[in-house]
Amino acid sequence: MKTSNVKYKRVVLKLGGEALSDENEFGLNPTSLKNLALEIKKAKEALNVEIAIVLGGGNIFRGSFARDMDRVNADYMGMLATVINALAFQDALEKIGVFTRVMTAIEMERLAEPYIRRRAIRHLEKGRVVIFAAGTGNPYFSTDTAAALRAIEVGAEVVIKGTKVDGIFSADPKKDKSAKKFEQINYMDFINKRLKVMDTTAISLCMENNIPVIVFDLKQKGSIIDVISGKKIGTIVN
Repeated sequence: MKTSNVKYKRVVLKLGGEALSDENEFGLNPTSLKNLALEIKKAKEALNVEIAIVLGGGNIFRGSFARDMDRVNADYMGMLATVINALAFQDALEKIGVFTRVMTAIEMERLAEPYIRRRAIRHLEKGRVVIFAAGTGNPYFSTDTAAALRAIEVGAEVVIKGTKVDGIFSADPKKDKSAKKFEQINYMDFINKRLKVMDTTAISLCMENNIPVIVFDLKQKGSIIDVISGKKIGTIVN
């Protein structure tokens, strides 16, 4: 049953590549892909919301592997990893009846559409889930920054980032039991505290364009619906 009682009508969901793999493992996991796709479908059907997704590529290629590589080459390899993830997730979504488009910042027309802002907006308006791949298309920029940039370009009302923990903490709560959770934090405090959950370029872009960022626990069933509905879960940066 669809409802209009939602806080955000158009959102950008940022996911690390690890969301598509097993816990602490590389590659793609069919069960993880299916479960995540079902969560997206539930949110679409329940809330009638427009969803765009930006995926990382850390489950396939991580920067820590590239210490002896040229930085630009390594970044392009990371962008290609996000394309692999995007195609895999598109397949998982379409198998359960969710209409999807993959748009890449680096043109590879045999695989996906090139990113064109107006076309992306039109896909969203038609109810398709749009997956933005290949980051910004430029080295030295993270997929977090790509999520912020695409949110600004397509007129999203919020960036929601799914992680392994329920929000933003003063330290890693899995390593430090005394870590304090922030229910809410403003952009400048986030930057000044050098919190690691999202890079400062992405937060600065959101600050300049007044787009809130919500960090939440992706592993909790129904969390995507909850955060889009406006329920107080995770941490909001605004």
